[in-house]
Order: sequence, then structure tokens, then C-alpha cells
Amino acid sequence: MSDNSDSIQNWSCPLPLPHKDKIVLGHGSGGKMTHDLIKIIFWKYFKNSLLNSGNDAAVFLPTDTKTITGSKFAICTDSHVVSPLFFPGGDIGRLAISGTVNDLSMMGATPYYLTAGFILEEGLEINLLEKILASMQQAAGEAKVNVVAGDTKVVQKGKADGLYINTTGFGVISPGVNISGENAKPGDVVIVSGPIGDHGIAVLTARGELGFETDIRSDVAPLNCIISSIVEASNKIHVLRDPTRGGLGTTLNEIAHQSGVCITIEEATIPVRPAVSSACEVLGFDPLYIANEGKFVVIVDPVDASKVLDVIHANPLGSEAQIIGEVQSKPQDRVLLKTTIGTTRIVDMLAGEILPRIC
Repeated sequence: MSDNSDSIQNWSCPLPLPHKDKIVLGHGSGGKMTHDLIKIIFWKYFKNSLLNSGNDAAVFLPTDTKTITGSKFAICTDSHVVSPLFFPGGDIGRLAISGTVNDLSMMGATPYYLTAGFILEEGLEINLLEKILASMQQAAGEAKVNVVAGDTKVVQKGKADGLYINTTGFGVISPGVNISGENAKPGDVVIVSGPIGDHGIAVLTARGELGFETDIRSDVAPLNCIISSIVEASNKIHVLRDPTRGGLGTTLNEIAHQSGVCITIEEATIPVRPAVSSACEVLGFDPLYIANEGKFVVIVDPVDASKVLDVIHANPLGSEAQIIGEVQSKPQDRVLLKTTIGTTRIVDMLAGEILPRIC
């Protein structure tokens, strides 16, 4: 998010209509309603340059620069309320570890330590809790991180839908690495690491809300190893972002607004599994707005685009990566989609919530 300090510093107005007085599910969508909530309400109390950068993690210089000369720290936090707790390809525990590791990785940071806070509902079965903790342990092992602090609270039955998890992550950015949503430049190439929409459709399948069965599994995974490999391969990566809530369409809008550019993508090149496409067609959804938890977007100088794509392809998590578009100078703050029938349409930021409790 860009820093609109002059316009919001003294705001005390309610949220824009129609939801100005109460929180609704749309405020958790990751789309425009979420952005309005952050800018109008949260920024009023917590406004500072690190928070207002609008990236997946705050990046700052350590106080004691003698310890890690030239390096920067990255810190992020996330809460996980997915329903159901288990879904094809993952669970709330794997989601909690992966999501936090990935937020650090999207800044080019190497994740090291995580904290985990648990809100447990009275009546949660201990064997289910252990299953979730074992999944967290496995994901942390894949990411080579440690959970070093935590907290546990228990609430009355009916107050927490089983289990909520909050995680905070800490990482270090090596000297010379400068990756941010505000760094996209005209001429840059846009790459997506694989088929979009898997996570959202997998969770819907687990809820039984599709009305039919699919074999789609969530893509949830820690991405720090593959991100590390592409950061090592190229110093011309400008932006990294994982398109979680709000999907690819919302993520690209965030970047376009942060950098003040236009991002043009080709519909024919965007990878979507047939089962995801079919489910979206039945439900009236656009795959561009369906959540992902194991995919990422790279915006890179065209000089290194082929090299970065080759490195992504070499990792199983990126074997289906595609170049999907480019960055242009105008029209600013826009995402445009060139359709398969030869027209061009505007891709707006997701307005409200289409899939609540998805992460």
C-alpha cells in the first residue's frame, strides 16, 4: 500500500458505505474492503513508515550493525482461521508455518525463527491438536526454521471454531538484496510460479460446498528454498509476492499501486488447472481472485527473466511456472488482462469476500 500520509493522518471518519459501523466478512477478504479497513482505521493508530510500506514483512536495519554488517531484518505476523482445520493437501498447522515463512521470503529474507500463539476451543480433541502440531513440525523442518516462543489460551466451547493460530516470523536479508512491492519498473517481466486457485478450491471441497467432488489439493508449502535459489541466481528481481487472499488479481493490483505502474497480463498464459477452472465456472468465480498458499509472483528485469524462469522450473514447486505479462508505465495503478478472444479488460482489486475463512 502506498503511503497516503497527508490524506489519512487526521482521518476519523467511518469506513466507506455500506459497512461503516461494523466488521463484516468482506473486511477479511484481502481485497479493497481490507485495504480500506487498514488505511482508515488501523493506520490512524499505528501509522509509521515500516507499516505503511504495504509489503508482506517490515524491513529494518538492526540497531547493532556490528553483528550483521550490511544486513537488514524482516519481521511479519499472521493469523490463521481456516475452516475446516483439515483440507486436501494441508491443514491449519501447515498453513500457519508456510504462510509466515513465505511472507518473509517475499522480501528476500532468510527465515530463521517463528513464534506461535494458539487459541484453543474447549472440547478440541487432544489427538487433533497433536496432529496439527506434528504438521507444523514437519513444515518447519522443510523450511529449516524453529518455533522459539509461543502462547496458549483456551476459550469456551463455541467461541473459537476449534483452533486459531497466530504466528510471527523473523528473518535476515543479505546485503544488496532490495525486493519490494514498490520496485516494479516498466519493461519488467511478470512470472507466476504455477497454477492458481488450488488452495481455495481445495478448502471449498473440504467444506462440501461445491456440490461435487474434485481431486484438487491445496498448494500450501513453505517457499523459502525456491525463493532463495532465485535470489541467488539474479540480483535483478524487483518484486516477490505470494497471491494468497484475494488471489493473483488483487496481488497484482497491490503491486501496481505501490509502484505506480500498469501490469498487463495475458489470459492464455496464466496457468489454471482444468478442475479449478470448471469449479470456478460452476460457482461463478474468477480464478484470478481465488486464494493460493504455495505460489508466488516474480517481477524481474527482462535481462534475467529466462534465467529466473529456468531456476524456478528446476524446483518441483515451480515446474509449471509461466511468464504471464509485463510491466508498463501507463495507465498507472492499473492491471490489464488481454483475453483469449483479443479484447482487453481491467482487472480490479477484489472488492469483498468470496471465500471466507480460507486461510
